Amino acid sequence: MDELKLTGNSMLGSRPLLSFDKKFETEPYLKLISCLLRDSFGTPRGHPKSKPFIDRIMSFFVADNKIWVRNYQISYKDEKNATKKSKDLNQESISLVEIGPRFVLDPVRIFKGCFGGETLFENPNFINPNKIRAEKRRAKGDKYSNTFEAKKNKRAKFENLPRVN
Repeated sequence: MDELKLTGNSMLGSRPLLSFDKKFETEPYLKLISCLLRDSFGTPRGHPKSKPFIDRIMSFFVADNKIWVRNYQISYKDEKNATKKSKDLNQESISLVEIGPRFVLDPVRIFKGCFGGETLFENPNFINPNKIRAEKRRAKGDKYSNTFEAKKNKRAKFENLPRVN
C-alpha cells in the first residue's frame, strides 16, 4: 500500500512535458498511438488557460505489449535553485516525484475510421474477458456433468454385477 501513497502536486493548468519510450519509434501502430497520446495529453503552446511553465512530466512506456503511463512532478531539492535560470541548474538539484494518476492501456484494435472501418492494428495477445468468464462457467458445468456421468457409470456397473440368490 505504500506504493499507492503518491506525494507531490502540480499546478492547475500547467503544461506537461511528454516523454515517450524508444519503442514508440519501432512499430507503426505505436507511432500512431504516440500521435494520439500527444494530441490527447499535450497542451498547445500559447493556449489561454495554460501556464507559461512546465512543472510535470508524463511518461509513456511500452512493456508486455501494453502502454504504461506515469505522471511525475519536477521538484527542486534547493528552493533557491527553483528561482534560478534553467542553465544554472545541475542534475543533482532536480528530482522527479510520482504524483499520479497512473494507468495501463491495452490496445485491442485500431480502426481507420471513427468507430469502424478498416482495421489498422489488432492485438493478437488480447483475450476477451467474456471468453475467460465463459470458460470458467463451462468448467463449472463440466464438473457437474462429470459427477453426473460418474454416478451413471457407477449405477450401470452395479446393475451388471452377477446376483447371488
